[in-house]
Amino acid sequence: MRRHLPSGTVTFLFTDVEGSTKLLHALGAAEYAKALAEHRRILREAFGAHGGVEVDTQGDAFFVAFATAPDALRAAAAAQNGLAPGPIRVRMGLHTGTPHLTEEGYVGVDVHRAARIAASGHGGQVLVSASTAALVTLDELRDLGEHRLKDLSAPERIFQFGADQFPPLTTLHQTNLPIAATPFMGRQKELTDILGLLSRDDVHLLTLSGPGGTGKTRLALQAAAELSSRYSHGVWWVPLASLRDPDLVLATAGQAIGARNGVAGHIADRSMLVLFDNFEQVVEAAGEVAGLLAACPHLDVLVTSREALHISGEQEYPVPPLVPDEGIDLFVARARAVKPGFAADEAVSEICRGLDQLPLAIELAAARVKALSSAQILARLGQRLPLLTGGARDLPERQRTLRAAIEWSHDLLAPHEQRLFARLAVFSGGCTLETAEKVADADLDRLQSLVEKSLLRHRDDRFWMLETIREYAAERLEASGTGDELRRRHAERFLALSEEAEPHLRRDSAEWADRLEREHDNLRAALDWGEATGESELVLRLAGAASRFWYLKSHLTEGQRRLESALRADRKQTAARAKALNGAAVMALNMGDIAMARLRAEDALALHRSLGDAWGAAYATMMISNAIGEGGDVAKALPILKESVRLFGEVGDELYVLIASANLAWVTGEIGDLKAERALHEENLRRARALGNRRIEAGSLAQLALFARDEGQLQDATTMLREAIRIEHILGNVLDVAVDLGRLASVLALAGREGKAAELLSSSEALMEKVGASVPFWAARRNKETLATIRTQLDEAAAAEASARGRALTVDEAVSIALDAAEMSATETTGQRLASTK
Repeated sequence: MRRHLPSGTVTFLFTDVEGSTKLLHALGAAEYAKALAEHRRILREAFGAHGGVEVDTQGDAFFVAFATAPDALRAAAAAQNGLAPGPIRVRMGLHTGTPHLTEEGYVGVDVHRAARIAASGHGGQVLVSASTAALVTLDELRDLGEHRLKDLSAPERIFQFGADQFPPLTTLHQTNLPIAATPFMGRQKELTDILGLLSRDDVHLLTLSGPGGTGKTRLALQAAAELSSRYSHGVWWVPLASLRDPDLVLATAGQAIGARNGVAGHIADRSMLVLFDNFEQVVEAAGEVAGLLAACPHLDVLVTSREALHISGEQEYPVPPLVPDEGIDLFVARARAVKPGFAADEAVSEICRGLDQLPLAIELAAARVKALSSAQILARLGQRLPLLTGGARDLPERQRTLRAAIEWSHDLLAPHEQRLFARLAVFSGGCTLETAEKVADADLDRLQSLVEKSLLRHRDDRFWMLETIREYAAERLEASGTGDELRRRHAERFLALSEEAEPHLRRDSAEWADRLEREHDNLRAALDWGEATGESELVLRLAGAASRFWYLKSHLTEGQRRLESALRADRKQTAARAKALNGAAVMALNMGDIAMARLRAEDALALHRSLGDAWGAAYATMMISNAIGEGGDVAKALPILKESVRLFGEVGDELYVLIASANLAWVTGEIGDLKAERALHEENLRRARALGNRRIEAGSLAQLALFARDEGQLQDATTMLREAIRIEHILGNVLDVAVDLGRLASVLALAGREGKAAELLSSSEALMEKVGASVPFWAARRNKETLATIRTQLDEAAAAEASARGRALTVDEAVSIALDAAEMSATETTGQRLASTK
């Protein structure tokens, strides 16, 4: 039936008409029908002339296969040229892969990939995947960078054929939705239902309910991805599976969406979707969600939970099992992942039916085809399920079936695999191979065996369990009698990791901050265990060591709570307490509690001095001056800050001399001594380059650029800011990039490049929102003046258009625009000066 379709390496081309409903109303039914018919004729003629084979046509969309990528691209170009005079605009997407060809047609992720690429474009636009671009002449293509598609797969580098300008692609650019381990399959009815419910004006809270293993999370993630273009401020995933403290729900949400000063205040009237995943562990926080919805009129919330939240306005959607065909398709897909030649038979249908069509149970069974035939799997399930589903009568029937499937899979493990399976339950949020070896006595072969049996997952460098499976593993750990020993080993391991990380975090190591971010759930579990068992010294040491991490990653609320709890529980005058006091001062200062920050810093200073810790005393002194300065008494802060610079110099810490000196420069400028401020920045730049510290080098360049700007040296200012932005981008510091985009905008506005200035100013503010930063008062003052300059040069419509473009930019795109801006005239502008020197 399908023997005429190309096989092997195939290039797929998908098309779709843009704005068909709007066009129908504009042209009328008769004229639209004529235009649509002409569009089909043009496409078929172009595709046929270049060897394209029409695979499928649905409505006004085409799916065509080509034996070569150049033929596909030439066909797309010919089709767009033919359509140009008419009213219909078509988006096209090309992707090359090696799909599986069956009697029914093509099967595989490449088909979905091509469709997703086409769907992300605009009418008249031809988009090309990296695999297709590698097979054609690159001179014809424009690199649009990496984009996340709505199938939640890894980022795809996308190219555009031709030089025409189009709006940004409708991809996932404002989201933290995780990359899916497997393609989304089936569930079309449920997906349509969910999208429909969230489209209703009266539904702002939708809870997908059902027992573990029904696929709630994967369904919710896919729905969120499909809805991404509807929410101008993004769709955000808040994973709660490893959380047990209801008080941390909003703090966790704040981290996910980039809120610095409260989730409700950050969202405000923004259009946003937040997905709370696995809410059943923290259902007591339901009231917090209700309050969030009440405060944020354009917020929608999607929840996955084994039970409803039972709050006003909630719409519940019980997630049903898969329909029979979907269950079979899932089994076959997962089976082929471990045994490529697997073919379905009647036993597969019986297996899925016996497992109540539960996705997780089907995956566990399918993972066994490498060792068992489908008939053998069916026979073994038939022996296990009737017995086990008769017990645990307090569980729903489907939950008992799932438990039976997990237990069946567990019982097939060798004894040494069963022991490791139970021990891995001690980890919260997964673990690395090294940590599994040290805490759980794991080895790679046994871990790999558990992965192959679908009891353990692996992504990047981490092993982790689905929460439903981890719960069962935890029961086995308790039954083994080794739970207490494993939890102590776990806590001691993560204390050691935190103390190993501490000196690196003191140097602001992004690598170590990211490493602890990946282990944050394990740090929480270790702290929880220490608090519950009265191990107050361990808790204080761990909290103090982790305090810089909490600051660098903006976990301020949690950091403050953990540190204050640890300080109350252990009042011994130790080095650990002094360290925790410094950390508590940092948290309080950044959360706006100036009095508490000063109190904690003063206590820290006294204790560090009594212990003879000169570095800790220098740091506490700097924090005291920061608290005084933030409180408004800049003149009083100045001599104390100078003292901290001297103390850091005495202990030989050049980095913190630079950090304290940067603060000193700011205070000096705030009291009006601009000459001294400039001299400090110049000295800091010299020292930073001598030390090889690129972060402080960039910061000093950015500050000095504004002095050049105010003197009319706009070319010099631009050069310094471009270098600062380039360094910060390499270092991955999005917040510093965002601040300096605003600084560059102020220079470009004075140079008469108002369009670029408006775009970069808007991008600066949007990126700061994205990372959860509030605009500092000195930056807000400068941005206001920049905007006033722009408005004297651009009309309202043009300014709004440039602003919209800027807000849609990714950090990579914004940096590219900043670095690629045309060279300014050598004639320096000496006109308008801005008052700000920050």
